Amino acid sequence: MTVEAKPRIVIIGGGTGLPVLLRGMKKYDVDITAIVTVADDGGSSGRLRDEMQIPPPGDIRNVLAALSDVEPLIEEMFQHRFKTTNELSGHSLGNLILAAMTSITGNFSHAIQEMSRVLNVRGKVLPAANRSVVLNAEMEDGTIVSGESKIPYSGKRIKKVFLDPEDVRPLPETIHEIQEADLIVIGPGSLYTSILPNLLVKKLGREVCKAKARKVYICNLMTQAGETHNFTASDHVKAIYAHMGCGFLDTILVNNESIPPEVELRYKEELAKPVQFDLDRLKELGVEVLQKEIATLENNVIRHDTKKVAEILYSLIINETKNRYNA
Repeated sequence: MTVEAKPRIVIIGGGTGLPVLLRGMKKYDVDITAIVTVADDGGSSGRLRDEMQIPPPGDIRNVLAALSDVEPLIEEMFQHRFKTTNELSGHSLGNLILAAMTSITGNFSHAIQEMSRVLNVRGKVLPAANRSVVLNAEMEDGTIVSGESKIPYSGKRIKKVFLDPEDVRPLPETIHEIQEADLIVIGPGSLYTSILPNLLVKKLGREVCKAKARKVYICNLMTQAGETHNFTASDHVKAIYAHMGCGFLDTILVNNESIPPEVELRYKEELAKPVQFDLDRLKELGVEVLQKEIATLENNVIRHDTKKVAEILYSLIINETKNRYNA
C-alpha cells in the first residue's frame, strides 16, 4: 500500500446489521469491501433462488442500497417491494433486477458489478460465494435443521452450523481484498445465520484467520431467540472460534450503554435481552475489549448507531495504517 492509497477495510456479514454499518462507513475516505452471505432462503430471495437457481439476492440488494450514491427516489425504487395478489407479491424490485442481470450476464458476481455501476456504489460488494449454499444446523439433540430461515425457529439449541456444499469456494477477488485489508470487521449480524455462513466458506475463513489486518468483531446488542439465547459476549466469540478452528480476533466492540427499561421489557417478550460483556472471559480469550455507547433506538428497535460505530472503525483503521508506516 502506498502513502497515497486509501486505507482498506473489509466488512463481513449480512442481514440487517451490515447495511446499517455501511451507511456510516461510506462517509469516510476509505476503500470499502463488503463480503455478503448467500445463505438466505426465505421470502423473495428464497423464491428467486429456487425458481432461477441463482444465489439469493436480498442481502446483496440491501448492501448495494446502503453503499449507493444516487437520488433517494432511485434507492427507494430499488428497495420497493410489490404488494399485489399475483406472482410479483413480496418481491422487491432490486431482487428482480439482480435476478434479471444474472440471467443476462450468466454470472451473479458480474450482475452485482453492473448494478454497482448503475447505483454509483461507493466500494466493492462481493458475495461470500458465487453460488447458492444451504445453511444447516446440528442441534444439541443431534437433529439437523436445513435452511437459514428455519434454524432460528427450531425451538432447539444450536450445536454447530455447516454449509452444503462444504467445498464451496470464494471469488479470487474476495481473497485478494482480505489479504490486502488494513482492517477486517466481522458483523454486526445474527451469529449463526449472517456471520458464520461467510466464514464457513473454507478458503475465505482460512484467509481471514491468517490475514495481517487487525480483526474486529462488532458484538450484537441483544441476544436472539433461537440463536444466541442467554449468550454473553464471550459466548459469541467462542462460537466463532469453535467453527473456525482458530482464535483470530484482535478486538471486540461492545455496547456499554443501558437500554431503556420499556424497550428491554418489550425485547423480553421476544426472549431477548442485552448482551452482557464478560470482561474476564474475553481477556482470557486474548481479545481487546472496546466499551462504547454504540446503541440507538429506531422505531422502537435497538440498532447499532451507524455514525458512532463508523467513527470508531475509522479511528482504528487510521491508527493501523500509521503504525504500519512507522514500523
